[in-house]
Amino acid sequence: MTKQAQLHPRNRHQGRYDLTALSAAYVPLQAHLMLSPAGEQTINFSNPDAVQALNAALLKHYYQISYWQLPPGYLCPPIPGRADYMHYAADLLADSNGVPIGKQISLLDIGSGANLIYPIIANRSYGWRCVGSDIDAVALKAAQLLIDANPQLNGQISLRRQTDSSKLFHGIIKAGEYFQLTVCNPPFYRSAAEAAAANQRKRSNLGLSANTEQRNFAGQQHELWCAGGELDFIHRMISESVDFASQVGWFSSLVSQQSHLKALQSAARSAGATEVKPIKMQQGQKSSHLLAWRF
Repeated sequence: MTKQAQLHPRNRHQGRYDLTALSAAYVPLQAHLMLSPAGEQTINFSNPDAVQALNAALLKHYYQISYWQLPPGYLCPPIPGRADYMHYAADLLADSNGVPIGKQISLLDIGSGANLIYPIIANRSYGWRCVGSDIDAVALKAAQLLIDANPQLNGQISLRRQTDSSKLFHGIIKAGEYFQLTVCNPPFYRSAAEAAAANQRKRSNLGLSANTEQRNFAGQQHELWCAGGELDFIHRMISESVDFASQVGWFSSLVSQQSHLKALQSAARSAGATEVKPIKMQQGQKSSHLLAWRF
C-alpha cells in the first residue's frame, strides 16, 4: 500500500508493507522475499503460497493471530481492504463516545469462509463477539481450527452452518437474538466463465501467462460466483433482511461495482429501509463501496 491508498484512518495497514518486520513476526514469510526490478523488497503476488504467508504475517504482526492456514484452493483475501470494510462498518455504530468497544456488540458475517477475516479483525480491533456463517462444511471446519489454535478467539467467535443455499439470514439468526451489525463479502461474478476471465485479466496485469487453473487469491465456486452475481445476491439479502428488521441494527454488504449501487439503494428503500448509506472505500487504484441499510 502506498500513501495514496486513502485507507480508513483506523486501518493499521497504512503505507508500504514492512516486510522486514512482518518476516520477523512470521518466519515462513522470509522464504518468499525477493527484490523487485527497482531493487525493493517484495514478494511474488502471483504465488498463492507467498500471498498466504503474507496474510499470516499481517495477522500475526497486527492482530496477534499465531496460526492462520487455509485449505488448498480457498479464498485468500487482501487484508488491508477487508480491514477497511470493517472500520467503515464500525463507524455506523459510533456515537459521541466513538465506536463501541467490547463484547456487548455482536456482529454476523454472512459467508465467513475458511479465512474468517472479518470476525478476526472485528474481534481483535474492537473486542466484539462475532458469528461466522457459511454453507461450506470444509470452510467451517478450517475456520474452527483457526479459532481453536488461537486461544484469544475462543468464546469470541462462533460458527454456524447455513444448510439452505437459497437463504442468508433464515436458519442463522435465532429467535430473540440481536446483532448490531451484519457484514458480507458477496460472490462477485455471475458464472464460472466470468470468474475465469477476471482471473486471466489479473494474470495478464501481473505479466503472467494464461493459466485457468491458478488464481493468486484462489477461491471456491460459491466464494467467487453465483447466478446473477453480486447484484442478485445483494437483492436477495435486502429482501430477506426485512424479516429480521427488529433483530439487526445495520445490515451491510460490500459492493464491488459502482454501477450496481443505484439499483441496490432503490431496492433497500422499496423494502422499507429507513436509512440507506453508500460508503466509498479507496485502496490505491481500486475503489469499492460498502452499502448499509437499516429499518
